[in-house]
Amino acid sequence: MNTTENLERRTPVAELVETTGHAGSEWLARYSSSLMGVFGTPQRVLVRGAGCLVWDADGKEYLDLLGGIAVNALGHANPFVTSVIASQLATLGHVSNFFTSPTQIALAEKLLALTYAPTGSKVFFTNSGTEANEAAFKLARRNTGGGDAKRTKIIALEGAFHGRTMGALALTAKEAYRAPFEPLPGGVVHIPFGDVEALKAAVDDTVAAVFLEPIQGEAGVRPLPPGYLRAARELTSKAGALLILDEVQTGIGRTGKWLASQDAGILPDAVTLAKGLGGGFPVGALITFGAETSSLLTPGQHGTTFGGNPVATAAALATLHAIENQHVLENVVEVGEHLRSALAAIPGVTEVRGEGLLIGFDLDADVAPAVVQAGLDAGFIVNSPGPRTIRLAPPLVLTTAQADSFLDAFPAILQAVKDAQ
Repeated sequence: MNTTENLERRTPVAELVETTGHAGSEWLARYSSSLMGVFGTPQRVLVRGAGCLVWDADGKEYLDLLGGIAVNALGHANPFVTSVIASQLATLGHVSNFFTSPTQIALAEKLLALTYAPTGSKVFFTNSGTEANEAAFKLARRNTGGGDAKRTKIIALEGAFHGRTMGALALTAKEAYRAPFEPLPGGVVHIPFGDVEALKAAVDDTVAAVFLEPIQGEAGVRPLPPGYLRAARELTSKAGALLILDEVQTGIGRTGKWLASQDAGILPDAVTLAKGLGGGFPVGALITFGAETSSLLTPGQHGTTFGGNPVATAAALATLHAIENQHVLENVVEVGEHLRSALAAIPGVTEVRGEGLLIGFDLDADVAPAVVQAGLDAGFIVNSPGPRTIRLAPPLVLTTAQADSFLDAFPAILQAVKDAQ
């Protein structure tokens, strides 16, 4: 085949990997012999997706109510996003950060506009949420509060999850994640979740930054109490500390707004984004608000090889365009309200939390992991961040009819699990 034919011909992945004719059990055996076991045994081998549906290697169909953990904002194989990615990759795939590209610049401008960033605000692109939080951690270490003394103290919350790399892990509260890798980068203090008095006691002129998730996803979808973000803004401003919001899971329309924190009426010093930003393509961002915060990291103090590459930024631009122009935010609000209201009426559900299409609900028994497995058998993908808690973070394009298919099936799934205990 000559070069011209090679360029013009679409090569299906099946020519590189034979995805048909192999059972899921065979793939899982090959997985266990070739991949590190850090994720345990995968629940299924998925081979294809379309919208909110996916299919496994054995041909079984599932309604994806987890969305790759809040990543696949527009569902699977969105035609617009995939066409933009293919077009960009065929034009210019990667350049080092000695150079820039139109898509990188346009995406930065778009994010600053969507977040109502004031003059002097800037964007740093990464490949993931944990990398965005690593950049934010380094940003915090550069903050002196206007004085000469270096500040190293950082406040985070109990229940927090900010990532698995060492700096982000230091911000993360879960002991099981932290203990194997201690000592972690120092200076991080975890205070009780949602306790304004504890926050007041912790924030003084030795604090470099306060890191907060507007809704803690890993802890079971726990929104911060009303007024907490405003109190955090007032306290950090008074102490010369940065207020950094981790919106990796809650941003990009997940709650029906571009940022979950936008209703609080505050301007943080920085926000981290990832997950839904690329519609399934890996891309993250640190946004710094205002010229003073944006100047804390200077040339040579941070970097990345792949961050902000043309394909990733094109994918993000396509995702943002689709969310803006296809009434996606309205759908998130409508379907999210429908799900939360209906879930609250199901016997055995004791509490429903969340906003938009980030939903956590508690059960009246420690059966959540078993419910996840039973849900898979019934054709639904959900997640259990705790023994009694189910988390939903479906594509933002989930329809009411698709939500109803889960709501109709869930009572029987839950009862069957209880009966089997």
